[in-house]
Parts: sequence; structure tokens; C-alpha cells
Amino acid sequence: MAAELLMESIDYEKAVGQNIVDTVVKEEYVIPDTRPDVKQILMVDAKPKIINTEMMKDKIYVEGQMEFNVIYLGTGDLKNDVYGVNYSSKFSNYIDIVNCERDMICNVKPYVEHMNCNIINERKISVEGIVEIYGRASKPSKIEMVKDIVGIGEVQFLKNNTKIDNIVSRTSMDLIAKSNIQIPADKEQADEILRCDVNIHKKNIKVLDGKVEANAYALVEILYKAKDSGEINYISDDVEITGEEIVDGAEPTMDNDSIFRVDAYEFNVKQDDLGESRIISTESIVKCDVKVINRMETNSIDDVYSPETVLDVKKKNYKINMIQDHNYSETIVKDNIELPEDAPAPAGIIAAYGKISITDKKVFEDKVSIEGLLNVSVLYRTSEKGIYAVNEDIPFTNSSEVEGCKINMMCNVRSNIENIESTLEANTIAIKALISFDEKVSYEKDKNFIVNVEPSEEGAPEKKASVTIYCVQTGDTLWKIAKNYATTVESIEKANSIEDESLILAGQKLIIPGRAVI
Repeated sequence: MAAELLMESIDYEKAVGQNIVDTVVKEEYVIPDTRPDVKQILMVDAKPKIINTEMMKDKIYVEGQMEFNVIYLGTGDLKNDVYGVNYSSKFSNYIDIVNCERDMICNVKPYVEHMNCNIINERKISVEGIVEIYGRASKPSKIEMVKDIVGIGEVQFLKNNTKIDNIVSRTSMDLIAKSNIQIPADKEQADEILRCDVNIHKKNIKVLDGKVEANAYALVEILYKAKDSGEINYISDDVEITGEEIVDGAEPTMDNDSIFRVDAYEFNVKQDDLGESRIISTESIVKCDVKVINRMETNSIDDVYSPETVLDVKKKNYKINMIQDHNYSETIVKDNIELPEDAPAPAGIIAAYGKISITDKKVFEDKVSIEGLLNVSVLYRTSEKGIYAVNEDIPFTNSSEVEGCKINMMCNVRSNIENIESTLEANTIAIKALISFDEKVSYEKDKNFIVNVEPSEEGAPEKKASVTIYCVQTGDTLWKIAKNYATTVESIEKANSIEDESLILAGQKLIIPGRAVI
């Protein structure tokens, strides 16, 4: 008698491992001939970018590029004689991950831990710091499990609801952010762009029927030098960006794992209708990588037998990375930066910039705790009509309720600065920032799935007509007893007037109806 198996196929990612490696960046640069000598470093901005990854045996090879923007005071007569220079360098490193293979999927993200800029002499500067590179390897895997069996007569199933994260699709979108920022009449024309930043915030991904929609805002921040006076000004524009991609099988009930990143941008100063340099044109390409996940509940078969036929059952063990919950939270970080004694008194804030570094994350019972540092750089005008900058690390914590979390679970956190403000308060600079967190709590689960069932060559078991009296042992279940005596749970319940199979007790005597015995 041939058995017909109804199979179910589920795609998932098997987590192989993750690791973090520190990469030391140390470069020396000469000031261009078109720029004056360096008197004082005001700010340094470092943007790391991964340009190539290669999966290897037990490691990921990473190549990246650093873009440095250094703003400094020149040795000219003017107190606000500020200049900007840009440099780039390359870096590479290996991330060790045991059992990593060439055909696996890798997720690599660089973070600037700290970066300093020092003056070597009036024509040379050095930039040095540490870039943390996070790497994660996973293997595309498939579960082929038996869903049902027909064609072999009476079959008993022990089923259990199992949650599995089935990956429906991976897709990528290019979102374009264009802006023409108009310099207002109360500010001078632009002469030179000192710094341009594009920060993605208010990120939102919607999974709809047959597609995904991406929506976010690109905050374009421009620091420029005025044409006549050389005064430093800051202007910005918040540009909405949207996009959508067709995804077969997508439904609104599904979850997603998404990453936004600025892939490239360019900017230039244009003239308005009056011939004045009052328009700053920018264009950015924002990559949005989306993984659509169906957190499905499948009625998987944990065990199977037939009172009429001896069955050979084959099981296979899978290690599955399960998402316990996907949570979003926010926290407000506030602090007052005390100025050094030798720092000039501030007369007005020009701009404030921030970067986030997550230093620790812990999972507790129904809670996720995050610790980190908000690194803030503030550029301000002094009372002597000069320019000065301060840099400060502000520690923060965030705690959010995540139902079902356990201490031994893992947590992946992505953070983002949604807004940052700076104001003068007495002799301090008050900082207020809104930080958002995308938290995914997950755990690994070993699960046995039935992958094949077929009638045994032993054929049908022998028959037994008499009734058996069985004494329940510790650890027994009606399923275990019924399988052992080749009967059914329903038959035992009926013979013993049992309404709830979970209420049988050790020492209890049960009537086992006469059936075939294996």
C-alpha cells in the first residue's frame, strides 16, 4: 500500500553567526595649496561605507571607504576664517565567523566608534580613530515537511502549532531625494559648501497586497560660507522620499526587515533669477533593502502512527532562528554641555550634529534595555565674533516592554536620530535629541520535522481481542499510551469517560480497548 505524502515547503534563514571587529584608521593629509594654513581644527566628520564583501571559509572579507570632512580655522586675519577640506581613504579587514561559507548571505555594517583630527604642522593634519564593523552570516535554507498523509488507511497525528518565519521575498529599491534649497534674503549668498549631510529618518515600510511601500524623509543639512563676509550659515530641507516594489505573495499581515542607507549624493550652488548664488541643489540616492517575512503558524506533525499499519517515520532536526517580537521605541536625550574654561563664550548656535553608538543591549523578562552614547558636535559663534566648536559624549539608556522576551534571547537594535536641537542656557549648551530604536528579539529553536513516512515491510500488526487494564506512569500522555497499544486517543477517552486528556494522573487505571499490538 503506497502512501501519498502532502508536503509543505518553508524558506527561512539559518543564522550561522555574528561578530564585531575593530578597524584602526590612521591617515595623514596635506592641506591643498588653495587653502590657508591650519590654525585650529573645529570639526571632523567621518562617514564609512562598505564597497565590497566576500564570503570565505569561517570569515567575511570586507573592503570599505572612509570619507572625511574636516572644518578648520585658517591663519588669516579674520576670526571666522573657516575652511573645509575633504579626504578619502580605504580600509579592509576580516570578520571571523565560524562555519561561514562562500554561498551564504552576509550583512555588514560599519560604525565609527571615535575619530580624532590633529594638527601635525600648519600644512599637515592627521585623522585617526576606530571603525567597528559588524558582520552577520546566514544561510538560505528550506524546510520540506510532511503536512498530511493519505492512502494508508487510518492514521493518527500528533500536531502542534509552530511559529516559523517564512521569508517571502527580498527586494531593493532606489529612492531619489531632490532638493533646491533657497537661501533666504536675510542671509548672504553662498560662496562655498563646507559640509553636506543627508540623514534618513521617519522611516516606514508598509507590506500591502502584492507589494511593499517605502516612505521616509531625507534631512539635507548644508553648512556654507557666505560670499562677501565669509560668515558661516546653516540651512536645511526635509525631503519626503517614497517608492514601491511588486512582491508576489506579500500581504498586509506580514512583517518586514528593512535597511535605509544613503548610497550617493551630490550638491552644487546655483544662481537664482536675479543672478545671485542663493540656490543649493542636492540629489541623493537612498537604497532601501527590504525582506518580507511571513510569521506563519503551521500545524506541524510532531508524531504519527497507524493502528492498522506499521509505519517507518523519518525525522530531521532544524535549527531555526525565530523572531519573538519586532518592537519600535523612542527616547529623548537631554543634557547641558559645560564649556571648557579656555573656551570662548558662545553668542549663537550655528549647527549641531550627532552620532549614535550602542554600547550595550540586554534582554530581560518582557523587556529590552539599551545603553549608548550620543556624540554631539556643536559649532557656535563666539562673543568676539569668531567661530568655535565643542564635542561631547552624552550617555543614554532606553527600556521598552517587549512581550514574551526571555533572558537568553538575542536582540538586534538599529538606532536613528530623528531630531536634534541645541540652545544656549546660561554658560552651557543645552542638547535635546529624539532617538528611535528598531528592536528585533529572536531566539534559536531546535525543531524536529517529519520529512518522510512510508509503510514498513512488517505490514499489519498482530490483533489482540482482550481488554487491557493499564496503570498510568509518570510522564504518560494519552497519545503515548494510545500509540503504544495501537489504538486511538478517542477510543481510550470514550472507554474511560475522559473529558480532558491533560487531566490523567500517575497511578490512575485505564481501560485500553482491544486493538492490534505493535
